[in-house]
Amino acid sequence: MPRYADIEIPIEQAFARLADFDAVERMALRRGTDITRLDSAGPVAAGTTWDTRLVLRGRKRRVMARLAEFVPPGLMQFEASSDSFEADFRVELTALSRARTRVGVTLDLRARTLPARLMMQSARLAKNRLNRRFKKRVSAYLFEVEERHRRANGGN
Repeated sequence: MPRYADIEIPIEQAFARLADFDAVERMALRRGTDITRLDSAGPVAAGTTWDTRLVLRGRKRRVMARLAEFVPPGLMQFEASSDSFEADFRVELTALSRARTRVGVTLDLRARTLPARLMMQSARLAKNRLNRRFKKRVSAYLFEVEERHRRANGGN
């Protein structure tokens, strides 16, 4: 189920800020995630891949993430995989006006192993709580993007 939020940024600038992968990599590093872009030459485009290592549920995990689709200014889709899970993460932007953009975020998670299936089953029992947490994190990140945009444009 997609999560939507509206931000006060024109669509082209919103896309550019959301596609600032250097900033996303720095944010991940500050939060303890080791992240390496595997094809560091040139601009980010469809096919760009990252190797990430993070602690999740008390265990160090490796996740490979690939930018599957990159269509400015409206779409970014990522595919990620680990030993236990596969995921599709989609970000869609829609212009609501010249200065306002709707951002839709969708995450589809699939288990690859029996323990992962069991973990997903227990997560289904807490679905409402997890959906609230996901929506809160997406909203907080978009608020941060909007604030960076305001600061860069003199508070407007």
